[in-house]
Amino acid sequence: MNKFTLHELHCFVAVVDEGGFQAAAAVLNRSHAAIFAALAKLERQFNIALLDRSGYRVRPTEAGLSLYRRAQSILRDADALSLHAQQMAMGEETELNVVIGDLCPRSKILGLLSRFFAACPHTRLQLHYEAVTGPWERLLNGEADLILHRVDKSDLQLEWIDIGTISLIPVVAPGFLPFPITNAITPEQMRELTQCVLRDTAQHAEPRNYYVVGGPSQCSVADHEMKKDFILQGMAWGHLPRFMIEEELHDGRLLSIAGRHFPGVTEELVVGRRRDRPHGPVAQRLWEALEAQAPVIEREFAGR
Repeated sequence: MNKFTLHELHCFVAVVDEGGFQAAAAVLNRSHAAIFAALAKLERQFNIALLDRSGYRVRPTEAGLSLYRRAQSILRDADALSLHAQQMAMGEETELNVVIGDLCPRSKILGLLSRFFAACPHTRLQLHYEAVTGPWERLLNGEADLILHRVDKSDLQLEWIDIGTISLIPVVAPGFLPFPITNAITPEQMRELTQCVLRDTAQHAEPRNYYVVGGPSQCSVADHEMKKDFILQGMAWGHLPRFMIEEELHDGRLLSIAGRHFPGVTEELVVGRRRDRPHGPVAQRLWEALEAQAPVIEREFAGR
């Protein structure tokens, strides 16, 4: 068997993805004849029919589908190897993209980042703020080197460092509710009252509702600071991170309505990155620095 080429695998994967030779040719900026020849060569080398050409759209055969999955893996590894080689050739990265999510206590994390990048004068920090599923989208699209947010720990593309837990508490301003505060307040009682929620900054994600009652009146804001102001002014109710409202809860400017139906929520805050792509030397040192500081950060959260 002759050795296949990455070009031939790219052509095969594109034909399966696009459902035809002409569409694959357009995506790869190749001629129809070149794509057809690459697939014919692969089939001769493997001595297997990779495609069923009997219908309007070509489809992978059973054997072709199995090889298609392996080809995808090989192409991802090849891309990762190429990126790693580029990073090695360039030396230290000229910039790193870090996303702080809406749950992250900014002052603590900014202090850590400030100290780290002070020792990396040739690498520029590009810091971004994203909310709800926005951090995940940036990370999975390759637009972030790491994020500080919650992650789906079942996603095998990701690895993470636990750095603490964030409690979110449903709160109101005094006088906001038309009924007394008890531990038995129901979603039905709250549905007619304005709820303040965060806008998801993801551009292409399926909409997700977190802690949303879904009544007729709702307002959305860009971050928790604005959300806190709305609630303090008696304009709405909503969930806020406890670390942001300790003083207001203590002095009575905000009141918790946590109870049987609104127990509050605890989220795990992590440093997350892609495990399926290489990381440059500065990104790796930042990861290790945050990993070393993780126990300190966790103790600070636990001491709140």
